[in-house]
Amino acid sequence: MTYCVAMRLDAGLVFLSDSRTNAGVDHVGTFRKMSVFEVPGDRMMVMLTAGNLAISQSVRQLLSDFKNKAGRTLWTATSMYEAAQIIGEAIRAVHERDCQALDKFGISFNASMIFGGQIKGERCRLFQIYSAGNFIESLDDSVYLQIGESKYGKPIIDRVVSLDTSLDEAAKCALISMDSTLRSNISVGLPLDLLVYEADRLAVTRFVTIDEKNQYFRMIRDSWGEQLKRVFDGIDDPVWDAAPEVVGNVLSNTTMRSKPVRVAAPAGLAVGASEPLQVLAQDVGNKLQP
Repeated sequence: MTYCVAMRLDAGLVFLSDSRTNAGVDHVGTFRKMSVFEVPGDRMMVMLTAGNLAISQSVRQLLSDFKNKAGRTLWTATSMYEAAQIIGEAIRAVHERDCQALDKFGISFNASMIFGGQIKGERCRLFQIYSAGNFIESLDDSVYLQIGESKYGKPIIDRVVSLDTSLDEAAKCALISMDSTLRSNISVGLPLDLLVYEADRLAVTRFVTIDEKNQYFRMIRDSWGEQLKRVFDGIDDPVWDAAPEVVGNVLSNTTMRSKPVRVAAPAGLAVGASEPLQVLAQDVGNKLQP
């Protein structure tokens, strides 16, 4: 598996990918999933891949000189939209070539990609491309895209990132998102590739490959966990069976009549005479009220 995330901001673009392809007790594969297509001063484009590694590598290899019906390649496409179409056509070409053989071995054609960048004369754009070669574009109400194991790292991005987020803050958020995923899923792993692109530069602005020795990422891993624990400890525990006008943060109050859905015990089963725990707790709470 994998986790890749990209963000399209007013200030530019941020791309982050892991490098794990297999996870198991005795077999872990590492392959880089970020590819850069760059003609400095004219275009800077990045592709992140997830899914079947053989398929995504075939697509990447094909894209070096793949032409659409108009005879244009990624290097000559007139817009990012046309470039995304070219990638979609390359995926379909690989599907047409390999799908029958994959089917015979029970292997599904599974590949997804994030593709973004800027071509001279237009703004930064970001797309998610699917196995069928179709795609969607990131718009102002959805400034980031994810592929792979996305659920663990999504909440922090939803809370932090917006169009006016700075590139450094977005890069920090992407790394925290990745750290959350690394902690929860063994199928995602180091090293990471992080690329930050400043709008209108038309060349890679900043790039780094991050391993377990990277000073900044180690700080993220340590301090983020500590800060979360500190915030967690600062939130009050719930108060049960109290009057809300007497104390705050009441989870259940003395006027509530909440009851769980109970499954009836089999007929003839001996049942003790003791009261259910919640009833006893309510009785104690009522006696403590002034």
